[in-house]
Amino acid sequence: MKPFAVQAGDGAKHSTLTTGWGLVKADTAGTNGALTVMEFVIPPYEGPPVHTHVREDEVWYVLAGAFRFKAGDTMLRATTGGMAFGPRGVPHAFQNIGDTTGRLLVITTPSGLERFFEETGKLSRPVDPEELAAVGHACWIEFAGPPLDVSDPLPR
Repeated sequence: MKPFAVQAGDGAKHSTLTTGWGLVKADTAGTNGALTVMEFVIPPYEGPPVHTHVREDEVWYVLAGAFRFKAGDTMLRATTGGMAFGPRGVPHAFQNIGDTTGRLLVITTPSGLERFFEETGKLSRPVDPEELAAVGHACWIEFAGPPLDVSDPLPR
């Protein structure tokens, strides 16, 4: 394994389950399986469906904006410079709660999260829930519910 640096805006770009996108900053090959680091650009009020990582712990560091994170029954909030943690095996989701595009740095350990985005990028849009569940299962992710804007809507 060799030291490396990734510049702003660099990294493999992938579509997400929102209308935003993600950049892979560190992957399985580059970290010898230790961790994955991805930067996500998330439009206002969007976020992924509730899901569980069977094998990865997840850190969400807010690069820009305001987010809420639901992990199990706990609702957390963090703004620029803040972070939240979701342990493996705990259903979770997050949502950009600001009026502008937000950015998250997501770190998972061990590595492998990038594979999920590589595979979902190959799916037709809109994504079929059964196909998504199959890709998730193959990548150690189980989907458990809708995004927070559906399950726990904010007043607007």
